Amino acid sequence: MDLYKMNLWQVFLAGGPVMWPILLCSIFALAIIIAKWWQLNKAEISTQDFLKGILDKMKRHEIKEALQICDNTKSPIANILKAGILKYDRPRPQIIEAIEDASLYEIPRLEKNLTALATIAHISPLLGLLGTVTGMVRCFQAIQAKATSFHPVSPGDLAGGIWEALLTTVAGLIVAIPTFVFYNYLVSRINHFILEMEKASTELVNFLTE
Repeated sequence: MDLYKMNLWQVFLAGGPVMWPILLCSIFALAIIIAKWWQLNKAEISTQDFLKGILDKMKRHEIKEALQICDNTKSPIANILKAGILKYDRPRPQIIEAIEDASLYEIPRLEKNLTALATIAHISPLLGLLGTVTGMVRCFQAIQAKATSFHPVSPGDLAGGIWEALLTTVAGLIVAIPTFVFYNYLVSRINHFILEMEKASTELVNFLTE
């Protein structure tokens, strides 16, 4: 059977039953990547421009207007700064505590499902290896059956079984490599968000406690 003349469905079936969990891993990974991409793009704002607008309102003692800007901005940074603004007339430790409490809610939302994505990136090649091993077992069982029944075993029988078994390893790597790349990309973007939150929060705290 020529691999290059087979369609995707034939290749999938040739890989054996372990191809199904690998397929499920690819679907879950794609869903998580799309959801996180959408979430981060929606939450991304110009932090400096946003903070400047907030501080301008605070300088004029327009607290309600500053809070309104936060409410109209759908971003974790806005939610964290809002927590600090609500405590604008309190001592510095209370403002910091309010911001930290808000961070404990916002940061896990940003990091949600990243662990699942990392797990998929790690188990996909292992599933591929499992499929290859079980395929090799079936291959040698077939060879043993032929040998014990005095049927000749050709090199083609061995090679055909081996390349079919290796399909699962290929499939596992095809899922794992882009998943791992996107995982690192998303982690990098989230770390950037967290850094922006910390900078903006520090500037707000310093302004409120001058």
